Amino acid sequence: MLPDNRFHQYSISSLPKDFLSGVIVGVIAIPLGMAFAIASGVKPEYGIYTTIVAGILISLFGGSKYQIGGPTGAFIPILFGIVMTYGYENLLIAGFMAGIMLLLMGIFKLGSLIKYIPRPVTIGFTAGIAITIFTGQIASFLGLEGIKKHEEFILNGKEIFVHLHTLNGYSLFTAIICLVTIIITPKIAPKVPGPLIGLLISTFVASIFYPGEVATIGTAYGQIPSSLPRLHFPEVNMDVIVSLIKPAFVIAMLGGIESLLSAVVADGMTSSRHNSNKELIGQGIANMITPLFGGIPATGAIARTATNIKNGAVSPLSGVIHGIVVLLVLLFFAPYASYIPLASMAPILMIVAWNMSERKVFAQVLKTKSTDSLVLVVTFLLTVFVNLTTAVEVGLVMAAILFTKRMSDLMVTAKALPNRGHKHEKMASGVVTDTHDCPQISIFNVEGPLFFGAADSFEKTIMSTIDYHPKILLLRMGRVPFMDTTGEANLSSIVRHFSKSGIVLISGLNSQPESVLQKTGLYDIIGKEHFFEHTGDAIQYGLNHINQTKCLGCRHYAFKECKSLSGSETVETSGKKLTATF
Repeated sequence: MLPDNRFHQYSISSLPKDFLSGVIVGVIAIPLGMAFAIASGVKPEYGIYTTIVAGILISLFGGSKYQIGGPTGAFIPILFGIVMTYGYENLLIAGFMAGIMLLLMGIFKLGSLIKYIPRPVTIGFTAGIAITIFTGQIASFLGLEGIKKHEEFILNGKEIFVHLHTLNGYSLFTAIICLVTIIITPKIAPKVPGPLIGLLISTFVASIFYPGEVATIGTAYGQIPSSLPRLHFPEVNMDVIVSLIKPAFVIAMLGGIESLLSAVVADGMTSSRHNSNKELIGQGIANMITPLFGGIPATGAIARTATNIKNGAVSPLSGVIHGIVVLLVLLFFAPYASYIPLASMAPILMIVAWNMSERKVFAQVLKTKSTDSLVLVVTFLLTVFVNLTTAVEVGLVMAAILFTKRMSDLMVTAKALPNRGHKHEKMASGVVTDTHDCPQISIFNVEGPLFFGAADSFEKTIMSTIDYHPKILLLRMGRVPFMDTTGEANLSSIVRHFSKSGIVLISGLNSQPESVLQKTGLYDIIGKEHFFEHTGDAIQYGLNHINQTKCLGCRHYAFKECKSLSGSETVETSGKKLTATF
């Protein structure tokens, strides 16, 4: 029984389309899988294992019809850091833990929350990862010897500079052949996988014309086995789990973001719709099982998913076929992989880094010269010069703080009165002056979300403005869409202070703020009779409860009733207008 309706209306005529796209993507995935594994600090076969196991499982259990899963460039810096710090065995444990986290995120329907990660943060760390990947391949591209790999970007740059004198001309020539082939192949034959052709041609040239002159997968990592490894459960204890929680969480978050971004791209290309929570469940299952076969963490691969769609994929079966194709290549052609020069792998990753850099979007955000630009640059720099974990943490915190600041700036609390110049006498804040204001009724327009970032300024504005102690305080809150408990607390403080000598009225209260006030009991403290749907009714109520004696002689004329209340009225006598003062 098929796991979901992604195979709905699948017919036998769809099988050739899925088969063709699966074969093409599978062929493309082979060099990428090895390259990503090497760049992550592990053996190339581990990338192949990941491509097979995770690729099949993500297609079977994920939430997108077209998603192709496997190792990706985005994981390289974080996985390399884990291998350097904790070792390969602990990388498997971290990957398994990340799988559990992703599974739980999907079960508890947290898939939609990942879309709230600000775009400048994702662009910033993606561009930073691209820089890290690209520069990390320079040594292999040039064939430098004696290079020691570090987690720190600056130390890796220093290693390249110090060892430039060891440049191998044969490696450089091999890398250039591969790079040129990758670039020109799509222009000559768009459907032919450039990375594979570049790998084959450069390997052929190196093997025939200058054998033994360049480092190969075989000389660096040994021969790739022609089979999947047996199931292996790494030794786990509580100390290891505690130490790996943070890197596992980063893997899970990055995997979730990458997979859902890929699914969104697929939706845009096919007018389909993925299930984000089911996608996370599929990613979780894949990342729990893949480490048992020695594979590294996997996620949705945007470029391979797009290639899958462009080649006519109809269902997730194409992703399953892609994994089977890689398995067959492993079984029958693995020994030949040992001849592949490391210099041939470098251009493949450099092209991947170039394509994932989002340089155009990066430049567009920078041009805005806004707070988003600041978040982008900080996230980017931290990704390159510190690490991805710190970059994402700081980027998210900065984005949250700056968003809170922007939202608090939207909160406007200003005194208001009926605009007598308007035919409907609409309430306006610009008409209040020293000579045109009611001493007994203070009306405030409150606009914007009343939350922790704006609540304090809301309270201070009102308390500093009503120091003359009016009898009525009317808050027009029709434009307050949201109130949190901090906003409620500040409103409560105003009510407690003002209710000692006056009455608080509220008009136009929306359902969400009203619900908050009812839950906290402030609604009852203010009194049901003091809430009004319309401001006019609230003003009339206030006029009925002010000290009308104080209105005598008042010339502010804030309301249309003021002339009558102040004792100045027009009387018609004997056909003449007379003004009498009482």
